[in-house]
Amino acid sequence: MYNFRLLGAASAVTILTAVPALAQDCAEPIKVGVLHSLSGSMAISETTLKDVMLMLIENQNEAGGLLGCQIEAVVVDPASDWPLFAEKARELLTVHEVDVIFGNWTSVSRKSVLPVIEELNGLLFYPVQYEGEESSYNVFYTGAAPNQQAIPAVDYFLEELGVTKFALLGTDYVYPRTTNNILEAYLIDNGIAPEDIFVNYTPFGQSDWATIVADVVALSADGQQVGVISTINGDANVGFYKELAAAGVSADDIPVVAFSVGEEELSGLDTSNLVGHLAAWNYFMSADTEVNAAFIADWHAFIGSDTRVTNDPMEAHYIGFNMWVNAVTEAGTTDVDAVRAAMYGQEVPNLTGGTAVMLPNHHLTKPVLIGEIRADGQFDIISQTTEVPGDAWTDYLPESAVLESDWKDLGCGMYNTETSTCVQLTSNY
Repeated sequence: MYNFRLLGAASAVTILTAVPALAQDCAEPIKVGVLHSLSGSMAISETTLKDVMLMLIENQNEAGGLLGCQIEAVVVDPASDWPLFAEKARELLTVHEVDVIFGNWTSVSRKSVLPVIEELNGLLFYPVQYEGEESSYNVFYTGAAPNQQAIPAVDYFLEELGVTKFALLGTDYVYPRTTNNILEAYLIDNGIAPEDIFVNYTPFGQSDWATIVADVVALSADGQQVGVISTINGDANVGFYKELAAAGVSADDIPVVAFSVGEEELSGLDTSNLVGHLAAWNYFMSADTEVNAAFIADWHAFIGSDTRVTNDPMEAHYIGFNMWVNAVTEAGTTDVDAVRAAMYGQEVPNLTGGTAVMLPNHHLTKPVLIGEIRADGQFDIISQTTEVPGDAWTDYLPESAVLESDWKDLGCGMYNTETSTCVQLTSNY
């Protein structure tokens, strides 16, 4: 389990410095694909990620570009349409010939893109928390794995809030279902009876939450403490939190910890009735560090508004983009194979303090933060761990517990430690 501590004064952090560009002739710009939904149900979350990528690229160009070249953003809109993500990824790699892609939010969109980038040996930086149970030679996962968000959030409920009954509410796709499979196994391992775990899935864009909220409230009829673990995604969160407020459910009654609700989603809600509910992320805008203050100032200047918020996936893009820039500079080329080899061990300061390190399993070291919703739509950070190494394969599902991912030394994303065999080899790509 994770040891949580209350946060005191902010500690000093190392400020990221620009890496000098390698001077060389440059006939064409370096192209960066931006693959985020700008319309449809996921636009509420993804549009900001497109914007932050444009900011990062602009800042890098102002600092001298990369390898003596300017960087050009190639933005496409997959419109919250999962098959269209695959088409747009292929377009980016074959028509626009981008050197790297930063994109996706939902796991179903990432799964759609995966065969395309593996076939064409593209490189994807994926910035959002996800269910794990995947390790691709062509993806760097800069969001949280379950052991860096979901498991610590459950530990917080068990250890700090005394929750004994759990409602696992999610949108009906791969991320919530796989995450909840892991969490159910983990809860049972920790003494929670199966009948005290309520699981429910709803479609994207779900608007009618009355029955589901009533079912959750009914769990507490015997006086036991109920907690909600929310993997609800996109604009369905608006209706869910409104229904909680309409039902008179406060955080003192039934706390909710969300994995897909951050500052951007809350900016469109009346949060007065949500005060005290929680979110588990690896970054909050309210983090009191010098590097975060500089990031927020850059963001407000770029977007032209002091009211626009920052959030966790934006930090993941910040870390991923800077690691990619450093790896390209070290390799002296944007060639995917050379950049991938240079990515291992790359370090970039987290905006919350400490350092993100890229591991051989294509995951980062990340701190785990629990935040309490404030009336202004920001979060009070009430606990924070030191950096936790991301696991591609969970320890809480038997078929995954024996697997290890190591693309650097083993050249394998699914190494079976019991049989000493590799299911997924570098040479497959």
